[in-house]
Amino acid sequence: MEPASNRPVTIEGTATRIGVSATSTSAQRVLRNTYMLLSASLLWSAACAGASMAWNLPYPGLLLTLVGFYGLLFAIEKLRNSAWSVLLVFALTGFMGYTLGPILSMYSRAIPDGSSVIMTAFGLTGATFLSLSAYAVITRRNFSFMGSFLVVGSITAFLLGLIAIFFHLPGLSLAVSGLFTLISSGIILWQTGEIVNGGETNYVSATVTLYVSIYNLFLSLLRILGASRN
Repeated sequence: MEPASNRPVTIEGTATRIGVSATSTSAQRVLRNTYMLLSASLLWSAACAGASMAWNLPYPGLLLTLVGFYGLLFAIEKLRNSAWSVLLVFALTGFMGYTLGPILSMYSRAIPDGSSVIMTAFGLTGATFLSLSAYAVITRRNFSFMGSFLVVGSITAFLLGLIAIFFHLPGLSLAVSGLFTLISSGIILWQTGEIVNGGETNYVSATVTLYVSIYNLFLSLLRILGASRN
């Protein structure tokens, strides 16, 4: 028979394993819910982009786009633990899909073989997202060290993008697209790692982060490919 003093060690080890198992189960649930909501929001966004193209709707302009985007983003974060947050996610992704429609129409008309450029950017975006997500899920590595760098990089790229727009600097705009491609890929890797390792427990916030990263990645690749064709 084991000495009585050894039994608490066994009980403690069992409790630790139960805690790890519970955390893993919770992370899997968040990951599953995130991918389900992300898939639905991407399809909805694509449908809104298609409708925007079909009806030849005008681009709302940079100011209205930024106000709508950040306003809905703030509302989602404020109500992320409420059922309203899911509806706001579809409002955000639908709005961004609408703003994407006129951009796609412009590329399809202004660039030789524009439809091919759009489909290539779409395929590269999907392949990048799937490969990075699979790597984060399979390896279960912790990418939290990337968080500060990605925040600083995103702010820097955003400000440089505004400078490129207001001062009409196509070279800088192309460089910003390349920077956003790297940053968006990093955010996909970081956010998926946070979900898998239990650092992100809210699937609504995770969905929005991944959606925005995919949106930025697609637009950045579209600009780079468009520049190479034109």
